Amino acid sequence: MLYALNSTLNFIKLGQVPERLKMLIDIPVYNSQEVLKYIWENNFELKVKDDKNEIVLIANKAGLISLATQLLTLAQDSVPAGAHLHYDENNSLEDGSKDLIIQKA
Repeated sequence: MLYALNSTLNFIKLGQVPERLKMLIDIPVYNSQEVLKYIWENNFELKVKDDKNEIVLIANKAGLISLATQLLTLAQDSVPAGAHLHYDENNSLEDGSKDLIIQKA
């Protein structure tokens, strides 16, 4: 089945596609004169914790969609190596979270 997200973040059926899900996501076009833009879905929740030898990212649906949008923004060909996204308690993560930096190679 082919699905898309509607405005209330629910998946709606569009047609037949076996074992795949397609989503339409708007990402901001990178501008080298500006910083990377973070787009957040309403009511997003993200938490990063350190669990022994693992880093665990916990997110609700809106948080996962927000993170996907930001990763696709970072993945644009025009974004240079070394560009990064920084997440911490002051700008996006839940209280008690570890800081998270995702950097383009």
